[in-house]
Amino acid sequence: MAFINDNYLKLPGSYLFAEIARRVSKFKEDHPAADIIRLGIGDVTRPLPEAVIKGLHTAVDEMADARTFRGYGPEQGYAFLIEKIIATDYAPLGVTLDVDEIFVSDGSKSDVGNIQEIFGVDNVVAITDPVYPVYLDTNVMAGRTGELAGGKFAGVTYLTCNAENNFTPELPEERADIIYLCFPNNPTGTTLPKEELKKWVDYAKANGSVILYDAAYEAYIQEPGIPHSIYEIEGAKEVAIEFRTFSKNAGFTGTRCAFTVVPKTVMAATKDGGQYPLNKLWNRRQTTKFNGVPYIIQRGAEAVYTPEGQRQIKELIDYYMVNAKTIREGLQSIGLDVFGGVNAPYIWLKTPKGYDSWSFFDKLLTEVNIVGTPGAGFGPAGEGYFRLTAFGSQESTQEAIDRIKTKLSL
Repeated sequence: MAFINDNYLKLPGSYLFAEIARRVSKFKEDHPAADIIRLGIGDVTRPLPEAVIKGLHTAVDEMADARTFRGYGPEQGYAFLIEKIIATDYAPLGVTLDVDEIFVSDGSKSDVGNIQEIFGVDNVVAITDPVYPVYLDTNVMAGRTGELAGGKFAGVTYLTCNAENNFTPELPEERADIIYLCFPNNPTGTTLPKEELKKWVDYAKANGSVILYDAAYEAYIQEPGIPHSIYEIEGAKEVAIEFRTFSKNAGFTGTRCAFTVVPKTVMAATKDGGQYPLNKLWNRRQTTKFNGVPYIIQRGAEAVYTPEGQRQIKELIDYYMVNAKTIREGLQSIGLDVFGGVNAPYIWLKTPKGYDSWSFFDKLLTEVNIVGTPGAGFGPAGEGYFRLTAFGSQESTQEAIDRIKTKLSL
């Protein structure tokens, strides 16, 4: 008889966004005339930039010609894209990377979920709370977290982030081996200044820890002094792996392209006390389980780095940040406590008195037909909070805020 991986049974209920979809579907079934505005899932709504479309079309034509046709490509990504990434995203920050330290992939969600495979199951994992569910759930699946009790997994170090500590995680009292950080943060929309991020780099160096740094929203940073990459911090190339994506800055959520940076200087321990470069392990994992991002898609991503592409993605980001301002200021105007939305496309708010995260979800859906994301779905510390995204159209976003201001009973 074949046996299942029992660790999957430790996961509570369904995946957060699947549960949201189920509730919305049921409401829509019962109220077919309802005009639902979706500000829940962080999916973009604007078309791909013109430069990207041009790059895709050119690549499609190449695939139609035997002289320029491409079959299997390098699992790590084509050099033409990686070189542009280094020159445009990192060199201006003073960060030096080699071509073989960047791995192009089909999405940051895949990478942040798969990266745990190269670590032993006896590592202690630290995550900020609230947190993007994939960080925790994939470690549960791997058997690294212990049992669920009182809303928390026994083997996980939870780093509470809330309004009381300005959403700044404190260093763990007990040693952590693998540390997940995401800034600008999903779901809270908050950021860490360089001096705070340096504390984590110093901690990792002192404790032999590895930081898994999700920088999916770095392009949305508006204020000076906020690091766009963890490698802006001295010593980070010795202890940190960074994840980036084209989904949020260039609209690739349905096109799928991202990349992960694994410096060759990031080491982890072997059982016999030695040190082994994680770059080699990630390369081995990817070449075994992944055949690479399609050539056509990588040419589209390369177009992001043309002068036209850079201008067009800035216009995209500016468009969504207008929405963020609309949501943030609209909610503040009716007395809600609101966070984020300044350097990120997410707005994190305290639920009104008398409502927990899911009851407020139901209230928004039933009274004003707006879908958001309950904070409790991001972890225990997310209870009593709620997330809205700025990825809708400007028209629907303004309509959503108008409904909340005029029709929601608070």
